[in-house]
This record gives sequence, C-alpha cells and structure tokens, in this order.
Amino acid sequence: MISVFRHEQTNYESLVELKHFTLNFYCISLKKDYDGKLRYGQRHYDFDEGMMAFISPNQLLMKLDPGSKPPGGMTLMFHPDFIAGTPLAARIKTYHFFSYELNEALHLSADEEAVIEALFHNIDREYQSGVDRFSQDVMIAQIELLLQYSNRFYARQFITRKVANDEILIRLENLLDQYFNDQELLRNGLPTVQYVAAKLNVSADYLSDMLRAITGQTAQQHIHARVIDKAKELLSTTTMQVSEVAYYLGFEYPQSFNKLFKNKTSMSPLEFRSRFN
Repeated sequence: MISVFRHEQTNYESLVELKHFTLNFYCISLKKDYDGKLRYGQRHYDFDEGMMAFISPNQLLMKLDPGSKPPGGMTLMFHPDFIAGTPLAARIKTYHFFSYELNEALHLSADEEAVIEALFHNIDREYQSGVDRFSQDVMIAQIELLLQYSNRFYARQFITRKVANDEILIRLENLLDQYFNDQELLRNGLPTVQYVAAKLNVSADYLSDMLRAITGQTAQQHIHARVIDKAKELLSTTTMQVSEVAYYLGFEYPQSFNKLFKNKTSMSPLEFRSRFN
C-alpha cells in the first residue's frame, strides 16, 4: 500500500531492460544528481538537477537511459486504496501537479529542499517503525503536508520563473489572436483549454495554475475574457446581428453567447451595443 525508499539504495538494472511500464501508485520523487533520461507520456525529461516529480497512477513510463551515476534523493509511493475513505482521497485531485508533464517539474531552493527532505524522513521513520492503530493516520497527515508544501512551492515557482511564464503568456495571446481572426479555425467552435495547452506544449492544468498565479484567471477564464473582448469589438464596430456575432465567435447556439456575455459584463449584447448608437 505504501513504500518510501532512497534512490541510492535501489537496484535500477531491472528497469533498464523494460521498454515501458506503468505504476498503480501515486509517486512523489525528489531527484538529485541524476543524469539519466525518462520518457513520460509523449515527452522526454533529463534529470540533470534536483527537482520534484509527481506521477498519478497508471501513467505510462519509459526508461531510456539509466545514467552514468547512481541517482540521489527519495521516492514515496502509495496506492489509492491507502488513502481511501480519508479526506485526502477527496482532495487529492485538487493537487493538479499530478497531471503536469515532467518538464513542468518543481525545482526547489535549498531551504525548500530541506523542508521536503524532512517530510520524506518523517514518513520513512513512521514507515520503518512498528505498526499501530495510528500509523496510517500519521503517514497520511505527513503526505498531505508534503502536498500542501508542494502547492506553496509551485506558486513560488510560477512567480520566480517569470521570464519563461511571460513567454508562454505572450504565445497564448498570439495564439488566441490568430484563432479569433481565422474563421476557418472558429468553425471548429471556441478554443478549449486542452487545444490551447497542446499548442503551447504545456499541460492543461499547468497552464491554468500558472495563469491563475500570474493573472488571477484560469485558462478557461482567460479564453472567455478574450471571447468577450472580441465580441465587444464586433458589436461596437460592425452591423452584424447578435446571432451572427455568436456564430462568428464559434458558438453553436446564440443563447450560449448571450448567457456568457451577460455573465461577464452584466448586460446583454444588445444593451452593450445600444451604448454606441
């Protein structure tokens, strides 16, 4: 149900022969000084510096290169059944980093790394000690604390990696500009978060969490804001009917457009247009 181990004490030779494998466990790894490579889904990642990775159950993993030196760090693995029936089982889906790509890993400062290592050691100490009726509760409490600190450190990373995140934000704006100015694309409907994230080569959850940290809006809210901006432009500068504006923007039904517009602006499209007459 649960295991915690140090990487330098683990034999990785059996994994080298595998083309791919899956794990039925949640996996949280703190990796240090590992020059090997791993394929996770459709992406490759070089573990060439200390970082944290979070993998949800049943993800496809592929070992590519074991590296030239033993890896450092620790890994915690626990089965979903280990937390079944606990508050953590209901909350764990809110920790979006389990669905991030490995190139969106958490990079820790020295102080942050010390905090994470201490939590790993606390779990390991409880794991190695005799089992009693408190053991599971104590370990689950430590796991949730580990996840909460990881959330905090990711929020810090979104801010401190401003140059890289600003570059993603600029690409997002350009992508949406192109989408809303290309009627061929709009025939496919409104852009989804999954579509936008794929075009930007990031995971949907990472994009939403990054935008929330930078702009206060999720990716979905950001897309809707751009829809409304374009709608305002068309309503104020053209004679298109409201239904034509709705279809132009990729809405299947004008009622859906009217509902979104009123929700975002507190007025209907016709009320907005009347201000310019």
